[in-house]
Amino acid sequence: MTGRTGNPEKNAVLLDDTAKAIIRELQVDGRRSYAAIGKAVGLSEAAVRQRVQRLTEAGIMQVVAVTDPLEMGFARQAMIGIKAEGALEPIADELAAMDEIEYVVITAGSFDLLAEVLCESDEQLLRVLSERVRSIKGVKGTETFVYLKLVKQTYSWGVR
Repeated sequence: MTGRTGNPEKNAVLLDDTAKAIIRELQVDGRRSYAAIGKAVGLSEAAVRQRVQRLTEAGIMQVVAVTDPLEMGFARQAMIGIKAEGALEPIADELAAMDEIEYVVITAGSFDLLAEVLCESDEQLLRVLSERVRSIKGVKGTETFVYLKLVKQTYSWGVR
């Protein structure tokens, strides 16, 4: 996901009760028609289409197909814990620019950043770690947590 817009006023305006209801409907079924959503939330199809467009353009939500990485040819999935020195944002930006990395967060605790990586093989994971992640200026060390089995993955945490 692209993240928040950085403009709390814009986010607050877009996230009224109707917008939240639309998001809830799409979390249940991202392929649901705008007409069906409109009936559920009390808007016309055109109004729902406009609301969804504004929510996606603002970076508040995405409507995507969630796949099983193994079924898509990614045999190796891992979380990389990164210890760093200096400014963290430039490191996070460089990580986020890598095609293999799907998720980057700046954290508090034992690691300064966490990055989720999807690779086709152990060899690719080794190249990403050795040649790219560890070569970023400011990276002091890494610890890699290889996923053995994905037990739960959900994106339906609702709205507040």
